[in-house]
Order: sequence, then C-alpha cells, then structure tokens
Amino acid sequence: MATDPFPQHLPTLDRLGVTDPSNVSSSEVATEWLAAFSAAITQCDTAAVVDLFLEDGFWKDVVALTWDFRTFEGRKDIKKLLDARLVATGLHELCLLQEPLNEPVLQKVYHDFVWLRLCFGFTTKYGKGTAVVYLVPLPDSKWKAYTLFTCLDSLTDFPQKLGPLRNREADHGSWEEKRRQETEFSNNDPTVIVIGAGHSGLESAARLKYIGVPTLVIDKKPRVGDSWRDRYKALCLHDTIWYNQTPYLNFPPTWPVYTPAAKLADWLEGYASFLELDVWTASTITKTSWNDSTKTWTVEVNRGGKGTRVLTVKHFVFATGSGGHPKVPDIPGKASFRGSAMHSSEFKSAANHIGKKVIIVGCCNSAHDIAQDFCNHGADITMYQRSSTFVISAESVAAMLGAFYKDDFPTELADTYNTSLPWAVVRRLHQRMVPMVAETADKAILDGLAKVGFKTNLGIHGAGIMSLFLERGGGYYIDTGASKSIIDGKIKIKNGSAIESFTENGLRFADGTELQADIIVFATGYGDPRDFMREVCGDEVASKITRVWGIDDEGQSAGMWRYCGHDGLWFTNGNLALSRFHSLHLAMQIKAIEEGILNKADVVI
Repeated sequence: MATDPFPQHLPTLDRLGVTDPSNVSSSEVATEWLAAFSAAITQCDTAAVVDLFLEDGFWKDVVALTWDFRTFEGRKDIKKLLDARLVATGLHELCLLQEPLNEPVLQKVYHDFVWLRLCFGFTTKYGKGTAVVYLVPLPDSKWKAYTLFTCLDSLTDFPQKLGPLRNREADHGSWEEKRRQETEFSNNDPTVIVIGAGHSGLESAARLKYIGVPTLVIDKKPRVGDSWRDRYKALCLHDTIWYNQTPYLNFPPTWPVYTPAAKLADWLEGYASFLELDVWTASTITKTSWNDSTKTWTVEVNRGGKGTRVLTVKHFVFATGSGGHPKVPDIPGKASFRGSAMHSSEFKSAANHIGKKVIIVGCCNSAHDIAQDFCNHGADITMYQRSSTFVISAESVAAMLGAFYKDDFPTELADTYNTSLPWAVVRRLHQRMVPMVAETADKAILDGLAKVGFKTNLGIHGAGIMSLFLERGGGYYIDTGASKSIIDGKIKIKNGSAIESFTENGLRFADGTELQADIIVFATGYGDPRDFMREVCGDEVASKITRVWGIDDEGQSAGMWRYCGHDGLWFTNGNLALSRFHSLHLAMQIKAIEEGILNKADVVI
C-alpha cells in the first residue's frame, strides 16, 4: 500500500510532555488564548498569530479568508496565508461563543490525547462566520492551537431571505400565475443552471434562490426525485435521519431513522414544490457554448413536448451524482451467455426472479443490498468479491454520527463541528478509532465473515469508512443485515480468482471453476464524475477541469463546491450532509462573483 501522506503523529500528552490537564478552567483558557489571538489579528502581527499555534498546527478555511476550501499545515504556511489574506479579508470582531453547545469544553479524545475546543464568531469585510479552535496544553501551562477552522456563514449585504427577511406581502390570487412565470423564466433568463434534480441539485438551487440568484434546475427524468425513485427497490439510506436533513426544511419527527429511497424521492419532490424551486423535468441540454469575453454560457434546452429554449446564463452547476457512467468490466464471451447480465443501475427488484441462480459481481453497499434482496426472494445467490471490503455495522456508524447528529442538536452547528478538523487530523483520529471498533462493537461480524472467507480491511491506511468515501467514493459496506446472511451461508462468497470469461451458463474463473447463473448483476461502480459534464460542455471545456472528487494535496475535496479550473462551472455531489452544508458555500461564491465581491484572480496565496 502507498505511503500514508498524513502519518500518524497526534499531539498526545506524552509527545507534548504534559500530564492530564483535567482540572483547568476551559473558559479561562479559551478567553486567554482568544484575547492574544484577537490582539495579534487586530495588529496584523502575523508572526504573533502563528506563535499561538503548534509548530505542526493547521488552519482550515472554507470561503472565509480564501474564497476557497483550503488547509494550511505548519506555521510557515499559516503565516503565508495570513500575509496574503489577513488585510484583504479584514478579519475582526472576534467574539468567544459561550452558549451551552458551543461554549469552551475540555475533551478527552483518547486516554492520552486531550484538547480544549472553543468557538468564536468573527466578521470580515464581506460577511460573518464561525471559527472552531482545538487547543492542546504545553509544559509551561500555556495552550496552543493544534487546529483552527474558519467558515463563512453569511454575506453581510446579501443575507439569505429567511425568518424576518422572508416575503411579508399578502398575495390575493396572483401566486399561481407568478410561480408559472418564474418557473418558465418568461421574462428573464436564469443566472445559474443546475443540472440534476436530486438532493445535491435541489439543495444548491434552494441556497441560490434564497440568497437572490435566479436559478433553473434541469433534469432529464419525468419527475423530481426520480434519480432516487428509479434505483433498486430495496435501497434504503444507511445513515441516519439527523445526518440527512435538508436545508430550510427538516424531516418531521415521525420520519424513520433510515429513509427508504422511494420515500426520499417523494420528499425531494415536495421539497422542490414547497421551496418554490424552478425545475424543468423531462428536459435535456442539446447544445452549449462558452463566451470567455462575456463569461456567459449559451444553452439550448430541449423541453420535450414544450419545444426548445435558448438561454444565456453565467454559471453551470453539475449535480449529476458522485460518479459518471456505470462501469462494467470487459469480460470475453458475453454474447454466449444465455442468461441476463446488467449493471446495478439497471436492476430494480428481485421479486421477478424468485428461485433463480444469481451472481453479484462486487461487494460494497449496492452489491450487499441487492444480494440481500435476492436472498429474501429465495434466490441461489453468490457474491464475487474482487478485492477486500471495509465492513462496519450501521449501529457503529450511527454511534459515530450521533456525537453531533441527534435530536436537540442544531444541524448547522453539527455540520460546523463535523467539518472543523483538517482531513489529516481526522485520518489520524480514525486510524485509532477504526481498529478499536473492529475489535469491539463489530468483532463478531468481522470474525464471522472471516470464517466464511469474506475478506475485509480497515480502509485506506487503516482510516476506515471516511477515507474510502472521501478518497474513492466507495469500497465499503455499512452492514444493515447482509453480513449475517453471508455468515449463515445464505449468500455464498467467491473470491481469490479472477473472472476469465462468460460461459453459456455463467462465469468461468482463472482457477478453472465455473459458477452457473440465470442473472449476473455487476455492482462495479461508476466512472468519472466529469463524464456528464464532458457530454454537455465538450472536450475543450472538459480539458480545463481539475480532478473532481477525491482528496487534494491539502486534504480538501477536489473540485467540489469550489473553483474547478473553468469559470462559470461548478460541481456539487456527495451525501446529503455534505451537500446540505457546502451548498451554502457554493451559493455564496456564486453570489459574490455576481456582485463583484469575488474575483478569483485577486485571491493569490
């Protein structure tokens, strides 16, 4: 395995040369540190600022100082950030937050690792934000920052139209016609086109609408939510309701902890309606061109039975999912196979295949869900495991998320805490936590899988599910029951030998064995997220786009919700939690560009 770019060196008590500081006053420590930090910021004394950090400390920023997603490691790089952006940003009005859920608190992360978390609000020339700092103790009784996170929450001159800023005029009969004209863009073109009416597209459209940016969502499917509705019938979200809330409109308290895909689809359809989002369904983009002098797109849209429209817009936002086209391995002899072979994206239900012989190629979330569906319908089912899989129970995932994502904990604050640590630190923490979970809460499952030959791992560099999700977008299974079926022999496992070819009756392997099948489902993932953008915008535009998804050199998500290499072109995808939080940051960047606040050429670090 490749060398870990973020080797484990947490600032443990031993490494810092201190004993457990459990008897300190969190409020006093936080107040003293923030006073020194604020004074140095006010005086623009960047050397004094960085002296308040550990030598290998971090400053992570989400559009507050950098108008980007950046992480700076070590005093040298932090000073470089401040020298370039402190005066330009006008960071001021730093105020310690002391409400019950954001007050300073000493946290014992592990038996040998303690930090003190504090939060403060701040103001810049353009908006207000929240910062989260994690301090660690030193032998001289001083505390220094291990990590600091700054995040812009709002634009001062362009706040979201929420609460007291909502529309306060009574409407006596004109609302329906007004909505029709708005949705049709009868009198104007949108500023932004969002491609894709799934959760990421709708959440981005909602953020843009309520920050004052006219936005049109286009989807080729007949109904909003069909991107979820048309997937396999057994699909259910593997993470919890509290983690999956949608902006401006929370699920009701009657909502189940784990949401069926069809139920989510209906919710998204209602979400678009209740938030008055402008959506054209059953529509496709047939032609685009970019004018670099005017920084505009000319877009031709085929609206099916409603004809064709040509629009001039400033921004494209691609919300077409975490992957590109379905990936299916090129296996010789497919024409000879007398059964049915399909990608998991084409599979709907096992109900029509009762008693059949089935092979699932792949061993991650979709593969397990589909295999369990076949198992429930009496099929003779074998999963072919091409490589080892990270397995974690849904209960363990819920426990991880439950620190912040739970009843009576504000989602916005949960998102801030969940994003507050640099990926390098998250990875180091998870490299400790993941083996502990595997040896305790999930030990019985993992031992049972090992006994039947199912191969598991601990994730990339032993950092578990988050490393696989953020770096690869897959490679794991959140166990919702299929592992027991594997352990009990109801779902058989084949691994250790490559697929050689199709046969008339199934698949032949390099070890000479053959598995018979009536149906073969390839749960083998998806291609590059840029695939659909290339089809819409062409090769010339696509050649300028950076990597999309995965982790960049600073530990930030590459190309997502941020500048991706081409003006007026953005990507948003990921799970509901990431889309919910970062859709606001995407919207603020676009609004800032449109209002002349942000010129990327001026932000050089």
